[in-house]
Amino acid sequence: MRTFYSLGILFYTIALNIVSVFNTKASLWVKGRNRLLYKIRQEVKSDNIIWIHTASVGEFEQARPLIERIKTEMPSKKILITFFSPSGYELRKNYELVDYIYYLPVDTKANAKEFLDIVKPNMVFFVKYEFWFNFIREINNRNIPLYLVSGIFRPKQHFFKWYGEWFRKHLQMFNYLFVQDKSSADLLNSIGINNCSITGDTRFDRVNAVTLNPKKFECIQEFIKGSKVLLAGSTWAPDEDIILDYMKEFPDNMKLIIAPHEVTKSHINSIESTYKLYKPVKLSELEDGKKLDNNSLLIVDSVGKLAYLYQYTDIAYIGGGFGVGIHNILEAACYAKPVIFGPNYQKFKEARDLIELGGAFSVKNSNELKDVLNSLLKNNEILKAKNKVCFDYVKQNLGATDKIFKYCFDSKK
Repeated sequence: MRTFYSLGILFYTIALNIVSVFNTKASLWVKGRNRLLYKIRQEVKSDNIIWIHTASVGEFEQARPLIERIKTEMPSKKILITFFSPSGYELRKNYELVDYIYYLPVDTKANAKEFLDIVKPNMVFFVKYEFWFNFIREINNRNIPLYLVSGIFRPKQHFFKWYGEWFRKHLQMFNYLFVQDKSSADLLNSIGINNCSITGDTRFDRVNAVTLNPKKFECIQEFIKGSKVLLAGSTWAPDEDIILDYMKEFPDNMKLIIAPHEVTKSHINSIESTYKLYKPVKLSELEDGKKLDNNSLLIVDSVGKLAYLYQYTDIAYIGGGFGVGIHNILEAACYAKPVIFGPNYQKFKEARDLIELGGAFSVKNSNELKDVLNSLLKNNEILKAKNKVCFDYVKQNLGATDKIFKYCFDSKK
């Protein structure tokens, strides 16, 4: 089985090399791994390393509270972060609290051995759903403590299928698995894995920390000028299409902020052209001193700011729900803002929870979006009630970082 898995990794790598000729993201993935182990060998000069692996930006945000806690309470520790995705690496490659940041080498037996020979980590954390089986086996062979942070498991995963014995053996190689919910713990228990506990999602700790001292944007406050605001964050084209349909009936006292997932020049230009009737203005232009002219639409044309911008909205629309899945809804909920998203949200516990509690809404088209927005905007008491639902939900789910840190480190200081 390991041979088949390794062959799959090889074919995947070959495919990405071919695709990289005409795909920017694939090109970054390939270039980032060029002579990667040589680079790591030249740069890593420490024997007191904690290795934390994340897939991309969202998983990094889950790891971030733990990183900050380690650096605060155990400053002698060095932290090495690896990313699978270019979007995560490119955005966080200069993160100041981390000592080393790299792409994850391709998961072959040889790469796993060489990487661990160089880094020699004291312990390893994988975040949420990252399972690289050659790395896991080699970590286990060297008796390095391995933990899963904010894990989430579903019955459809291969661990729980009739053919999943080989995959299950690798879960048994984790020293401990910190999972988000009871259903994940029950699934693990059902296959004989009991070294796990329900600690929740560390993202709650991260988004809560952001709200305690959010960055202010005076130009956005000037743009709003007392209007009601809809902020559409991490949007893709299908999200933007239904929002455009709603804007045809946009109230006069309403402002729209769009922070697209992709901030390429071509995509920003496309939004400007599509929404030209609403006098779009870019955030970069306002920050450079451009004067407002009855603009109804603000386009956020840079990354790294969205988590602070939800403070300025009344209702948040979160993109991705017409694709593989929604983006981070907790960034909005922590500011006590109700959230709306597309139909593909089932993999996200916080989305299911908030829908059940009444603080979130899933829509399939522009008519459903209009109905939800109108019901919230026309009744301030309803809006306040939804705000409280979201705020309380975040506050009630804090503390995962503290539980993980105490288990892994309190006896090791």
